[in-house]
Amino acid sequence: MPPMDADRLRGYLEFYQDLGIKTLYRRAAGGAPSGSACPTNDQPEAVMGETLPQILADIGDCRRCRLHEGRNKLVFGVGNPHAPLVFVGEGPGADEDAQGIPFVGRAGQLLTQMIENTAKREGIALTREDVYICNVVKCRPPENRTPESDEMEICGQFMARQIAAIRPKALCALGGTAARALTGHKEGVTKMRGRWFQWREVPVMVTYHPSYLLRPYNQEAKREAWEDLKKVLHFVYD
Repeated sequence: MPPMDADRLRGYLEFYQDLGIKTLYRRAAGGAPSGSACPTNDQPEAVMGETLPQILADIGDCRRCRLHEGRNKLVFGVGNPHAPLVFVGEGPGADEDAQGIPFVGRAGQLLTQMIENTAKREGIALTREDVYICNVVKCRPPENRTPESDEMEICGQFMARQIAAIRPKALCALGGTAARALTGHKEGVTKMRGRWFQWREVPVMVTYHPSYLLRPYNQEAKREAWEDLKKVLHFVYD
């Protein structure tokens, strides 16, 4: 059977959506780095061959879930559209909602420092602009609450399509929400961090969210996060 073009496939997906079928799944396959934990994790299919601008256009003035009610700007993603490394966070905060760019507040400034300082120390030529950064949900949850399961399912399809369009060598999940969305595991970040998991064929490194590291009593977590980042940078760029 010849491959299905994107327009025809989109028509089928819209037809199923009209029937009330919101998500299509396939079973993951492939491997991850040696010594990794690789759960069997079903993830939504993406439209093959589409670009990030096409995905953003498809999102449009999104009103698919309740999160649109309080947003100022939709926060899609930023960075190199062909990046070998993608960072995935939970959702926009106040600064991100105001600017429409992920990780621009205090947590984002810390993430930038972590990426660039760790790369420099490890002899890797890398800046924030060389990676891609996005969130599981694209609109700010009220009072920065954790996104609810239906919100993550609706917005997660676009996250999946972003990753499929970029085709990175690895993903870095920042915090528990991103880790659960990408791996399907329900463990806490403290148990998952520093370990390899898998999203489809793509290896996933789990670490702490930068906002967690800003708390003064989390000095040990900062050291652990730097180690996690060093591990994923060497895997991707060595």
